Parts: sequence; structure tokens; C-alpha cells
Amino acid sequence: MHPPPDFGPRKARAAYVARRLEELYPETPIPLDHQDPYTLLVAVLLSAQCTDKRVNLVTPHLWAVADNPAAMARVSVAEIQAIIRPCGLSPRKAKAISGLSRLLIERHGGAVPRTFAELEELPGVGHKTASVVMSQAFGVPAFPVDTHIHRLAQRWKLTSGRNVEQTERDLKKLFAPGTWNQLHLRMIFYGRGHCTARGCDGTVCEICRTLFPGRKRMARTGK
Repeated sequence: MHPPPDFGPRKARAAYVARRLEELYPETPIPLDHQDPYTLLVAVLLSAQCTDKRVNLVTPHLWAVADNPAAMARVSVAEIQAIIRPCGLSPRKAKAISGLSRLLIERHGGAVPRTFAELEELPGVGHKTASVVMSQAFGVPAFPVDTHIHRLAQRWKLTSGRNVEQTERDLKKLFAPGTWNQLHLRMIFYGRGHCTARGCDGTVCEICRTLFPGRKRMARTGK
């Protein structure tokens, strides 16, 4: 593929990124193994500061004990914590899993709600987790921004945001809503495989070199 010669405008860079990522990742499988919105919600909660690979190793043991809100509500926090300990932050995550399971029964008839506001009212569920569930479980356009996406968006100068909230707003302006759900996964895949925190400083990977062939210094990224 021969990219256009001028990547100066932000929209031109965004268009190239979208095209190249679609070529590299035509399929966008959801990285976290799950069976339904509830198991996805719990898996996403467990993935905080933990790799998807490790979550996928742990969740089968958790689902063997309880894979729905009613069953999980009957499991003690201590037992949940013992199972999910390899994922890290287990005291907080176990308490959140127990609490959100009870609230799903009490407020939502045991079903995972389909709105951002209701999801974000659940224990341990922030905007990013809610965005993942809305996009991957319900197909609602959302652009969850994790550290991979935040870093890439800065390196590719798609945002000047100093935090994930601003980066999310900027990316939503650059890309059509119909592309968000797949694009955020493609950016994660690329960030993990080619433009890692240690493997690329904004001058090494294919997309960084294509967008900024004259870049001599590392691209600084904020949190």
C-alpha cells in the first residue's frame, strides 16, 4: 500500500491509521473469553491492571462456581477473592463482583443494563468498563480508551489530550461512530503487537515511521 504523501492534517493521519489497521486486523475478535453480557462485564472488571491472557486463565474457574448474578451473589467474597487472586487487586475486585451481582438482581432483574449511566452505577464499573460492555456486548458505538489507545493516539498526534477522557473525545470526533467498536480493538491489537511502551518510542513501528518519517526524537506520551 502506498500512503498519501502528506500526513500533516490530523484527519489525514486518522484516515491512514483506520485504513492500515483494517488491513492488518480485518477480524476483531473480543480478547476476553465470555458467554454473555454478565460474564463479559466480570471479565472486563478483572482485566484492570491485568493481562487478558491471565483473565482468560482465571475466569473458567470462576464460572465453574458461578456464571450468573444469582449464583455469584451466593458466593462469599472470600471465595471469589481466592479464585481471582492471580488477576491482582483481588480484595477490591472480589467485593465489586459480589456487589454488582447483588445490584443486578435487586435493580435490573438479574440482567446487565444497557445504558452507560446504569452500568457506571455498579460497583467497580467505570466509564471505560461500561464502554467495553456497551460496545462488545450490545453493539452500541463506544470508544473505550485504555493505556494502549491513549499512548498510540498521542504518538500519532490524533489527540493533544493529557488524559484518557480528552483522548476519547478527540478520537470520537475524528472517526465515524460506525467504526468505533472495531477500531478501538484494532488499536489495542496494534499497540500490543507493534507499538508497545518499550518496543516503540514513536520512531520504530510501521505506522509511527510512516506518519512521521522525519521524526528524530521520541514522542513523549502523558498518562
